[in-house]
Amino acid sequence: MDPEIVFKRKITETLFKWKQESNGEKALLIEGARRIGKSTAVEQFAKNNYRSYILIDFNKASQTVLDAFHDHLDDLDTFFMILSAVYGKTLYPRESLIIFDEVQAFPKARESIKYLVADGRYDYIETGSLISVRQNVKGITIPSEERKIKMHPMDFEEFAWALGEEKLLSYIRDCYEKKVPLERGLHQKAMMLFKQYMLVGGMPKPLSKFLTSSKQFVDCDKEKRDILTNYRDDIGKIDSLYKAKVLSIFDQIPSFLSMHEKRVRLRNVESDTNYPQYEETFFWLADSMICNECFSCTDPNVGLSLNEKRAAVKCYMGDTGLLVSHAFDENELIAEDVYASILSEKLSVNQGMLYENAIAQMLVASGHKLFFYVHYDEKKKRNDIEIDFLLSNKSKTNPKLFPVEVKSSKNYSTVSLLGFIEKYKSRIGMGYILHPKNLYVRSDGIVALPCYMAFLL
Repeated sequence: MDPEIVFKRKITETLFKWKQESNGEKALLIEGARRIGKSTAVEQFAKNNYRSYILIDFNKASQTVLDAFHDHLDDLDTFFMILSAVYGKTLYPRESLIIFDEVQAFPKARESIKYLVADGRYDYIETGSLISVRQNVKGITIPSEERKIKMHPMDFEEFAWALGEEKLLSYIRDCYEKKVPLERGLHQKAMMLFKQYMLVGGMPKPLSKFLTSSKQFVDCDKEKRDILTNYRDDIGKIDSLYKAKVLSIFDQIPSFLSMHEKRVRLRNVESDTNYPQYEETFFWLADSMICNECFSCTDPNVGLSLNEKRAAVKCYMGDTGLLVSHAFDENELIAEDVYASILSEKLSVNQGMLYENAIAQMLVASGHKLFFYVHYDEKKKRNDIEIDFLLSNKSKTNPKLFPVEVKSSKNYSTVSLLGFIEKYKSRIGMGYILHPKNLYVRSDGIVALPCYMAFLL
């Protein structure tokens, strides 16, 4: 059995900043989807930044530990003595960290944070799969002494670090800032890196399998399918009133994204239905971070959220590597060698959805909320402008919009993007195309970027 590789993660910087700023006055709750590496990242941080630490995994904590939370919170000397004895670790005031791993499995531990932080002896980090953290809060008091942060799958930069491509990343960033193309061979190398990111994704275990199997996709794909099974199992545990609807949407994500408009058409899910009936379903998938929602913006302005139209939604997978395994069954992947076809750009069907999903994932990891725009022409009886993503500079003094179009082929039209820029030219900062080709600035001012530069927007 190959050992899982421990990867460098950006959240380490966030944890270090929290340690310095909170000075024990706030616990940290790290929320995220299953299997994104929360526990590993926190334990590595503990090893490198504390004199000692205790990790309590509440999926397998002993009854002695669980009883301590019920019986000894009014006697913390005894409480800490029990933890030290069970885990064989000495705790040092202001030099030790206690990790509540999978805290959703034992809500009483989360409630105890109020008293433990007030005691002030040690630091506390909680981790939990977002799905269950949301559900397992009945009957407990949510501590105000808790700061929440979200963790995503590995982003493109973290993926590149794992493959030892730090220098290539630096070169990509330099070319982006100077708005000059990469050297041809290095552009091809960067595109190959982007395609590998699409296919493998940002889940640490599949990436570990990919690297330890000489970059073969078979074992990697098996790990991704295990994660998808975990997601389906989690869906099976939710409120029975809308469980079937969540599962239906989840199962159809690849078919929604494979359509031209990529929007969820509720009439294809269930006849005589509407968005309000499914609003909780979409919220659940997005709130669990299994999916990234992208809402229609009816009047594109800097306050994009003010004009979002929730009846029109795109539902991207939170991890594009998982989408690949979700979209194709195992026999199809082997028989048609889908992975090789995508790497060599010979897969025409579904390639567009993978590119767009990967860009959505990269934008979310960079802190963007996702919006798209569609304009319907009454005379033509069709959509004449479609913009994949709308970004804002969020400035209050010089607010600007940045429309982004994603193209998976090297030949494409820019009619929609030009139409949008003309229609809203006073609001536009810059128009972008993300495509497989190298960087160039067009004569009309639009900047065409290779897809791997999406993380820099």
